[in-house]
Amino acid sequence: MTSRLWLLRHGPVECADGLCYGASDMHAVEAASNDIADRVVQELPHEVEFFSSPLSRCAQLALALEARRPDLLAQFDTRIAEMSFGTWEGQAWNDIPRAEFDEWLAEFATAPAGGSGESTNALMARVGDAYDGWRAGGRDALWVTHAGVMRAVMLLHQGVRKVERADQWPTRAIALGELMVIEAD
Repeated sequence: MTSRLWLLRHGPVECADGLCYGASDMHAVEAASNDIADRVVQELPHEVEFFSSPLSRCAQLALALEARRPDLLAQFDTRIAEMSFGTWEGQAWNDIPRAEFDEWLAEFATAPAGGSGESTNALMARVGDAYDGWRAGGRDALWVTHAGVMRAVMLLHQGVRKVERADQWPTRAIALGELMVIEAD
């Protein structure tokens, strides 16, 4: 039997464009969360396990979905929260010294982002644990989550548990409010 993992990225956040906000608890634009919920609510299956990142920008969307579908009741799961970018959190990406960014890219698998954040393989392990739980359960699930988590799931679905280099990380753009579906037998 095929099970599906529905991945829904949060909407726009209330911050300046170009800001690094990975694990920072930024609020989403409420109207955008409501618009996303209105758009996707009918696409979601019934009898789906529902998980959300506990970060506000995802929790807002989860609550908007619950308001439209009483059968959906989100469980908040830190394993599907966005990666921590350490000291880069709250800085404009363009203000992060290029040398720091290049150092991180050179040791992409194991170096903590922003010097004190999370490594890519730590993110992969954390998301992998949640992904393995979905696979073992054999049921459809919905995750309201983040682009980094969605990219990690793309790799996990291909059988990649760890990355060695930055060029192995998916570069596919994931739009705010995008709904992606992964299928597994």
